[in-house]
Amino acid sequence: MVSARNDWFATAATCNACHQNLRDDNGKDISQAENWRATMMSNAARDPYYLASVSIEVAVSPEYSDAIQKKCATCHMPLAFFSDEHTGALPAIFGDNGYLSPQHPLHDLARDGVSCTACHQIPPEQAGTEVRKNGDLNIDFSTTSGERTLYGPYPVDEVSVMIMQGGSGFIPAESKHIRSSQLCATCHELYINYIAEDGTIGEGLFPEQTPYAEWLHSEYAEQASCQSCHMDRAQGKVPISNLTADKKHPHFAIHNFHGSNIYMLSILQAFGDEIGVQATDDNFSALIGRTTDTLQQDTAQLHISPPTAEQGTLTFDVTVKALTGHKFPTSFPSRRAWLHVTVKDANGTLVFESGQVSSDGKIAGNDNDESPGAYEPHYDLITSPDQVQIYEDIMQTPSGKVTTLQMKASGYIKDNRLLPAGFDKASANPYIAVLGKAAEDDDFIGGEDTVTYQIATGSAPGPFTIEVELLYQSVSYRWAQDLLAHDTQQTEAFSRYYDAIENTPLVVAAQSTQ
Repeated sequence: MVSARNDWFATAATCNACHQNLRDDNGKDISQAENWRATMMSNAARDPYYLASVSIEVAVSPEYSDAIQKKCATCHMPLAFFSDEHTGALPAIFGDNGYLSPQHPLHDLARDGVSCTACHQIPPEQAGTEVRKNGDLNIDFSTTSGERTLYGPYPVDEVSVMIMQGGSGFIPAESKHIRSSQLCATCHELYINYIAEDGTIGEGLFPEQTPYAEWLHSEYAEQASCQSCHMDRAQGKVPISNLTADKKHPHFAIHNFHGSNIYMLSILQAFGDEIGVQATDDNFSALIGRTTDTLQQDTAQLHISPPTAEQGTLTFDVTVKALTGHKFPTSFPSRRAWLHVTVKDANGTLVFESGQVSSDGKIAGNDNDESPGAYEPHYDLITSPDQVQIYEDIMQTPSGKVTTLQMKASGYIKDNRLLPAGFDKASANPYIAVLGKAAEDDDFIGGEDTVTYQIATGSAPGPFTIEVELLYQSVSYRWAQDLLAHDTQQTEAFSRYYDAIENTPLVVAAQSTQ
């Protein structure tokens, strides 16, 4: 890992000196940086899809280049961004004066992504204040170097303070807020001022991602935090520093931050040398495996009702039960999940298929994959192969045109992503509302959705075998194609990665019946 620091921040290499070679009762390495280094948090500034996306926003709206780069560096390159913000310098990502330039004095800090001294310097919120969002980390810049506070969840004694201050230049302090969902909301609750039809940026806000508000509107707000789901727990009491190995703490949160972006992790693993990652191949393999487990064990379940066959028509219901504490798919709107349903007759002959995906990630029958200006509606009843139940949010411009440009988006024309349990459609605020036909679907509710399939089987012999899969992509076909239509240095790089790594959807859940 690269070591760098300034008066306010230090890269993870500084922390790793004392927080490595730590193991739990099962012998698992629970060292903070060792688990963090492969995550999307660590690679937030290296993520080639993120960089390509920002580059096309700048290319399409060059008059707002400074504002776009500033907004997009806030949470992806916080160590560099907040350093510049404090000194009055203009944050920039691209060009000779941008953070990506190796000559930039903040280059190494920027490339450390969402690093230790960003999250652990976020102070607790004052009682009665609104939850901070949009990258408002509220970091203290009044305290001088060598005296700055890093917050953690455990009690701190004088010996620990002396050791950590001497070794890192930071002072540890206990604060329970480090385990709260509000901490994550600072970046994962994001609203953007969009470009209006007249070319100006107004006060209107586009909700780019709202997992915190979705969680708050669900029953999970009383049951679990972001950290309790996305950070594994160490087995038994463990040391959190190799210099204080005699002091062991329970319920330690492993810093593996598993989410759902297996595709990007696979690109980072395959092109690690070129991209300049700090993780090993084993680091990525372990995280990809854990992320796969999260998606396949903790995300959704499928149920198929007993089918009925009458007068050449096979009828059955597919119910998707959501297990997540926020909408799924979550956060960035390039993500989608859909039902792949097949029906075969007694001879094994395919009678019906909806949701088939090609090797390039395109869903057969999906209007949005066929045309950038169209989209597939939400369904309560499916009778034809060209009808596909896709759980997604489709962005629209102020004039109602479908878009994948965030700066051009004023809202969503469709949002039928699976809702967390306890989510009430009727009382949801407009930023997290269910939009499109799902809003009128009585069995699209908090925690589940039911779709009825009525399939014409003609003279095909029964019994029929029904197979259902819930498939997931973090980068949908339309988003990839729209990005690749632009010519920037960053889209060229992403194009090579995208061509090399097949965008195969993950099977989140599967069920079959006769």
